[in-house]
Amino acid sequence: MSERDGASESLKRRQTVAKVTRRIGLSLGADYCWPIAYEQILKRLDLTIPVGKEKIRFEVERVSIEPFDLRAAPRYDLVIDRLTHWYHTSREWIKKSVVMDDVYVFNNPWSIQSMEKQTTYCAMMRLGLPIPNTWLIPPKEYEPKPDLRPTLERYARLFDLEDIGSRLGYPMYMKPYDGGGWVGVSRIESIDALRAAYEQSGKHVMHLQRAVDPHDLFVRCIGLGPQIHTVLYDPSAPLHDRYTREKDYLSEDDASILRDITWTINAFFGWDFNSCEALRGERGVWHPIDFANPCPDSQVTSLHYHFPWLIKANLRWSIFCAAVRRKKTANLDWAPFFAIAEEDMPYRERLRAYAAIAHERFETERFEEFCRKHLKHLDEVAWEWFGSEDARQAVRGKVTALYPSAEVDEFTEMFFERIQEWRRDQSLPPKKADPPRKRARERAKS
Repeated sequence: MSERDGASESLKRRQTVAKVTRRIGLSLGADYCWPIAYEQILKRLDLTIPVGKEKIRFEVERVSIEPFDLRAAPRYDLVIDRLTHWYHTSREWIKKSVVMDDVYVFNNPWSIQSMEKQTTYCAMMRLGLPIPNTWLIPPKEYEPKPDLRPTLERYARLFDLEDIGSRLGYPMYMKPYDGGGWVGVSRIESIDALRAAYEQSGKHVMHLQRAVDPHDLFVRCIGLGPQIHTVLYDPSAPLHDRYTREKDYLSEDDASILRDITWTINAFFGWDFNSCEALRGERGVWHPIDFANPCPDSQVTSLHYHFPWLIKANLRWSIFCAAVRRKKTANLDWAPFFAIAEEDMPYRERLRAYAAIAHERFETERFEEFCRKHLKHLDEVAWEWFGSEDARQAVRGKVTALYPSAEVDEFTEMFFERIQEWRRDQSLPPKKADPPRKRARERAKS
């Protein structure tokens, strides 16, 4: 082949490669800091990723709330959703976009809508996870409805709250069967406290759950796709100190168990982004106690030191899913999990088998290879951005929205310094990332 023929063939190959833009939508509520971090780091990454016969670029937009035609095609290939659990208009737009347009969404909106604590407890009990003993009790009060009186007169049975308390054992927790954010949660130490809490519970359907007492560790596991981050959690501390900065508090065996539990839960319910709270009780057993949290806290004012991990994990998973056009599964398909639950095997072996299903569903090997190949400069870019004035101002914006004006300077510096502590704790300060112009030249060559 002559030099001219070779050049012509090379040009022909380049011409057959389509340049494509994947659009990522952020469906937001009061979120402030993390969208800024996500948008600015994505811009600095300046990605062009070859996938098949396409070269893919990425754009990110914030999703507006407005009337929509059910047949209208959305602008987005992927949406990171923070509203489905409470804002119905956005939830129904999300559901329409998944059903009609194959938009990939964090999280499965039907699973969020229907899988409250009650269902998640029952499902994980069936899988054999050591969920504390739990009872559901009818509400103390009711909304008046035409059929309420005959229904209760015919079928509601008086129950002995003291007997339930004795059978469950103290201490226990009373908490709503759904919802989150520690709303309506009470620690109960005696029958008198149980009666008082029930009298004040109003129209809520409540769980009574035996406390894991004693326990020596309370860990929150944040899962985003196949990525897991564990944090030693202190629920008694002020909100800005609950996510502690403790390190080396878990053995590798404990960390492995917590990862497998979190992978199992998230894959079972179809959640890309969820957190699992677990307590280590007697004999070192990890008890999951709260894991229907498919819109986890993402704000710097609570995550602080752990905030950069969340942003990087969110970028990796969303870029991967958008680039490869990952499909949302049409149903949750619990049968493989239930089949393992019926087998006679030790708990740890069973948990590993559940986690293997999760890795298959999250395409863990494909994801990790994608990150090694296309996102190897993310750590460098993020490390630099989190030391920038842009990062400081993003933190300040969130603090300003939450704190009294007299405290804004103090808490801005505190949260920003914790992020700098994270930067110092990285094994080595990353080398300076290539500037955008150099990356652009390299793309042009390819």
